[in-house]
Amino acid sequence: MGKELSMVKKIVCWILIGLVIILALISVVYISDMSQAYQRVTGKSEVINSPYGDIEYKEGGSGPNVLVIHGSGGGYDQGELLARAVLNEQFHWIAPSRFGYLKSTFNEGATFDHQAHAYAYLLDQLEIKKVAVVAISHGGPSALLFASLYPERVSSLTLISAGVNSSNNQEQKQANRQGNMLMTIFKYDPLYWSIAKFFKTKFMEIMGANDAVIASLTPSQKRMAEHLIDYMNPVSLRSAGASFDNKASMPNERISTIKTPTLIFHATDDTLQLYHNAEYAAANIQGARLVSFNKGGHLLVFVEQGVIRKIIEKHIGDYVYK
Repeated sequence: MGKELSMVKKIVCWILIGLVIILALISVVYISDMSQAYQRVTGKSEVINSPYGDIEYKEGGSGPNVLVIHGSGGGYDQGELLARAVLNEQFHWIAPSRFGYLKSTFNEGATFDHQAHAYAYLLDQLEIKKVAVVAISHGGPSALLFASLYPERVSSLTLISAGVNSSNNQEQKQANRQGNMLMTIFKYDPLYWSIAKFFKTKFMEIMGANDAVIASLTPSQKRMAEHLIDYMNPVSLRSAGASFDNKASMPNERISTIKTPTLIFHATDDTLQLYHNAEYAAANIQGARLVSFNKGGHLLVFVEQGVIRKIIEKHIGDYVYK
């Protein structure tokens, strides 16, 4: 009996030692990854002061000006990823961090209208009078309001898997639950890192891609999606923005004033920004063109990158000098 008890104690001891070693190794990887993430968003952007607080941005490329507006969990770095995914080097892109993301200020009481005004202020400082606008996901609301409030400054508008209007149907309630879950995850660097590192497939589901979409991703598409997820680190610098996105009022019927040539890309199986957003925009923006896809979910920009890029470049080019 004594020998058996001694053996049990040794086994428990070795298990505990193993757990400590595993936790130590995970901690080393976490510290390394987070150090790289903080370095990646340090010293790569510009910041200007404005009546709306600090506005962070990055620009690149050359040619016609394009304002690229990131989605939830993003920042100027996600805007840059989007610009490089859907634009060629013949465009000069400007990618701001929206309110509460990275170094851009979030002020209590801010709205998507204020964000639209901040875009105008940024362009004034850059001495840019007119831009094409490309927005993804929750970058959609402020992009739409910018086009509504400053029609003379927007040559064309492109929405990719974008949020447009509010809804109370059951599918929207589920999408809202996913949004609430993301908002909670975005509050804490260790929590987000752990989920993104060890449960990427599950996280893609929360982000609006179903099992069929995830299973059909090519190695290249999967790398791009994982790159996007990794680029959301560090989330603690983005949590105020994610919270703002989750609470701010959508443009809804106000988009009916938009006369800007508008191009809309959306997948019918998007579970985060539901397809009714695209239908609503197409029905309420005069002359809007809706390009629908049966599969792609909220990862549509990666699944159909080649098609989307070709159509966007022509859309911008058709109106940039008009």
